[in-house]
Amino acid sequence: MIKASRCVRAWLVSSLLFAASPAALAQAAVCGDPFSDGSQAQDYRTASAEARRVVERRHFTDDVRMMRGGTSTSEVAADIAYTLRKFPNHHQALMTMGDYSLKVKRNPPPGARYAVECWFDRALRFAPDDAMVKTAYGLYLIKRNKPQAAVEQLESALALAGDDANVHYNLGLAFVDLKQYDKALARAHAAYRMGFPLPGLKNKLQRAGAWREP
Repeated sequence: MIKASRCVRAWLVSSLLFAASPAALAQAAVCGDPFSDGSQAQDYRTASAEARRVVERRHFTDDVRMMRGGTSTSEVAADIAYTLRKFPNHHQALMTMGDYSLKVKRNPPPGARYAVECWFDRALRFAPDDAMVKTAYGLYLIKRNKPQAAVEQLESALALAGDDANVHYNLGLAFVDLKQYDKALARAHAAYRMGFPLPGLKNKLQRAGAWREP
């Protein structure tokens, strides 16, 4: 990842803040700056395999990924948070942070420092062109019973990724939750045409009496 100079980065941040809404400013203040928290953050998509291994073999282990227990500390979320400070757009770590929060029914989960929404906010600011971040956020919002917000993230992901079976599928799930079955059916047809293997969206549409063969 090409790093801007301190002056250029400061100008970019100040320009963005000037144009941001009060709500966005408040969110940024609460969630911190992924560019300048002392973590030397890297884009997970372009980081070297060795840079990934250094963090993952210590902090994002199988135990952490499966939410069985922390490695560097006793808190699962502390290790996930460390991973996300190093790689703000680490897709699997973002999804695990969301799932762990839902599992323990606390937001932020113990050891996380920030709420789940903050970790996604940081990732979106760090890598606004990363469709997988938006897809992961959309899936988390579906699980949080916020389908309209999920649609916004997933439609943005689709605009970045183009035809993507996983995004179509999750967007269909969000539309089912909104009872917008025609839109859900169109996304289901797209996902299954591209070979998406899970039948859950089709099953939901069948139960709603809205499934039609392509």
